Amino acid sequence: MSSLNRRRALSLGAALGLASVAGTAPAWAWSSTGSIAGTGTGADPWWVWDDEVDRLLAKLLEAGEVPAVNTAMESWVNNSDQLPSDLPSDLATYLQQVNRLPSWADRDKLRRAADFNRRKDTYLFMLYGLGSGIMSTVIPREARSVYWSAGGADMKDRAAKTFTFGYDLSDLNAFEPSGQFVVTANKTRLVHAAVRHLLPQSTRWTAVADEPKHIPISNGDILITFHSLGTFVHKKLIEWHVPMSAEDEEAFLHMWQVAIHLLGVREEFIPKTWADARAQSEQVLTPLLAPTTEGKRLAEDLLGLTAELDLGVTRGFLNEFVRYVLSDEIGDWLELRRDYAAAATIRTGWPAYIAFREGLLPVAPAGFYMFDQFVRAIAMLFLNNGTSPTTTPITIPTGNRPGA
Repeated sequence: MSSLNRRRALSLGAALGLASVAGTAPAWAWSSTGSIAGTGTGADPWWVWDDEVDRLLAKLLEAGEVPAVNTAMESWVNNSDQLPSDLPSDLATYLQQVNRLPSWADRDKLRRAADFNRRKDTYLFMLYGLGSGIMSTVIPREARSVYWSAGGADMKDRAAKTFTFGYDLSDLNAFEPSGQFVVTANKTRLVHAAVRHLLPQSTRWTAVADEPKHIPISNGDILITFHSLGTFVHKKLIEWHVPMSAEDEEAFLHMWQVAIHLLGVREEFIPKTWADARAQSEQVLTPLLAPTTEGKRLAEDLLGLTAELDLGVTRGFLNEFVRYVLSDEIGDWLELRRDYAAAATIRTGWPAYIAFREGLLPVAPAGFYMFDQFVRAIAMLFLNNGTSPTTTPITIPTGNRPGA
């Protein structure tokens, strides 16, 4: 991959992988002066996990208590809900400590972010679904971890749970007492801890994994997920000339800062500004993208799920929209078949569609109805959590992919 192509991929928000072609992450050199903490310990996030909850989940898994915990947590949904009374005492004590916003969270900014999500949901649905979702399949560590974990064996359920996380984060009441994201983030943190215990037991995963100590989902990995979502979307909104005020941009970043804090990322690693986020992304991500066998299979599964919907467009159109959002290079890696007529329609029609929606074009562009139906279908997939109008429960796994 040439340096020019790497730079182009980065400008498209695509250079957000976890492992290089050679299989090793670069040395951590991002300065913590650009973090919300403003200082740091000099730790490398690739060697930082989530020690306290990791110990708890290892104990619960080894004792066979996870099914009972999942049952107990079914009633724990809203941010204002009391913790279930029948949780193991050490888990309840831990959750009481972390199930709250950080002291530096700004509720006014979080409310502004929620309103921004509402106003720009047309683009967010598309970018999260067909951008970030497919991008995850060319992030080698993420692709391999997902594929060989229990979730990789049922991508419809895995996608539904991912949509639950995104839906709860984007909801107008996400961080309010009536919202659900704080709880959802903590359930996800428990899932991560379980996967860190389970995946190293998979001989199929350990045969291809290059993570330090063969432990997945480090702080560094979660940062990459943030960049594949928040940083990527922010870049694309700018690239697509979607109007945003400075206050909106700051609020959108603050939402993500709080979100990754709730997932267990240390404050010394969380970027303070979008400029700091881009610097972090550019420093460690550009050399890391690569196709993998697991990623190709996951991409086909995800696009196959999307193609099952009545989108009013062909699979070729779907493939070309992914190429348009991510890059032809990534499309080639994933072996997405070309549809040049659809590509031409997208490259001319989508910018006009955005301009019309933003009031910058007085007349609806040709193909407006097709684009509008396409967006609505992707939005319904997102809003319905991939399966049904009800929230898909996030549950702690008890094993890996069958045969792993």
